[in-house]
Amino acid sequence: MNQEQVERSKSLLGKETVEMLLQVHQDALWMLENLGVGCKHPEMQAAFQGFESDGEAIVYEDRIFLTSALVERCLKTVPGVNDFFVPMSSFFIGGTAPYVYDDKGGKGGIFPTPEHAKKIAQIAEENQIVAGMGRGIKLKDEVAQMNIMHENCTKPLYFAVTSDESLNRAVEIFEERRNIMIVFCLTRPPLEVNENFSDSYVKVAKAGLPLFVSAMPLAGISAPYSYNGVLAMTHAEVLFGICVAQLLNPGVTCVHAGFPTIADPRLEYNPNYGLVSHNLLNILMCHLNLMLDIPAFQSAGTTHEEHLTQRAYDDARMGQAMCMKYGFHMIRHPFAFLRYLIDFSFEKLETAIRIAEETGPSDAPEVEMPGYDERAMESTKPPSTISRGVL
Repeated sequence: MNQEQVERSKSLLGKETVEMLLQVHQDALWMLENLGVGCKHPEMQAAFQGFESDGEAIVYEDRIFLTSALVERCLKTVPGVNDFFVPMSSFFIGGTAPYVYDDKGGKGGIFPTPEHAKKIAQIAEENQIVAGMGRGIKLKDEVAQMNIMHENCTKPLYFAVTSDESLNRAVEIFEERRNIMIVFCLTRPPLEVNENFSDSYVKVAKAGLPLFVSAMPLAGISAPYSYNGVLAMTHAEVLFGICVAQLLNPGVTCVHAGFPTIADPRLEYNPNYGLVSHNLLNILMCHLNLMLDIPAFQSAGTTHEEHLTQRAYDDARMGQAMCMKYGFHMIRHPFAFLRYLIDFSFEKLETAIRIAEETGPSDAPEVEMPGYDERAMESTKPPSTISRGVL
């Protein structure tokens, strides 16, 4: 635990909220030990089976249960924030939209091209407020996209690796520039490994490439409907990914990119990325990671608007300002995306970059900092463990 960051977080968020976040860590450890994570990958299972004789892990019926002692052991080998290549307060062009927005026609659904990918990389390179970039859009050719990013942007990058060809190219790029991350959403909520990505994850970890470990539980759907509830579920899933990486390759760089979201009943329980609470939730996730001295990469500054409305730009300013007021490490999605992160708008990208250059902490809305809600963990436990009369 980074005690200096704990005190800094208390000054920004308040003592009660920091105590809530520290309990979130304990709740996530409880989930990993008592609920476990569904996992069929043989190398992942074998990594944990090595600790069964010490009582620190159990692999049973394709489910891995790991104790807090093993998690804490793994966290000790993760390189800390000061050893990471991206400084604090870094906004990224991130995310992976399947479409490009037609800024003149006012509609989405354009299929992305290599020219779009090159333009994103060039904009990232040219603007000081942009600290680095993810893909922004998704091209069919994974290797071609990472080459475009590498050739046009010298700043930190993150991209996906889902084949041996792209892994080999990522290793070559990493050996040349040392400032890339490989993004994985290893788990799918609640607490299940996404086996479509597990083999690539193992290969990337063993290759020693920095891992960007994401998870996206949805409060009210796949996680309890409270700040600490969805934070705990998100944290548990990312901690599992970090532990896998550290057991396979101790000391490999891991980024906690937990991306907690909120189901909005007004939107048929889809996520609403334009909520003040969404931004605050991700800022809180970031503070917990920093207190644990783990590089942190969360989401803020985006919108639920489908088109380039004034509200879309106001949402960008609001989220950016909240990050600046309360502090952050790395943030994705603050510039170019529209509803559900489906469309990437170049006009919004360049306008939101200008907004970020002009925005400060005083532009943030007033928020009420949350405390701990006991009901969140009650909803994850078997009925026999819940005190009589609570529900």
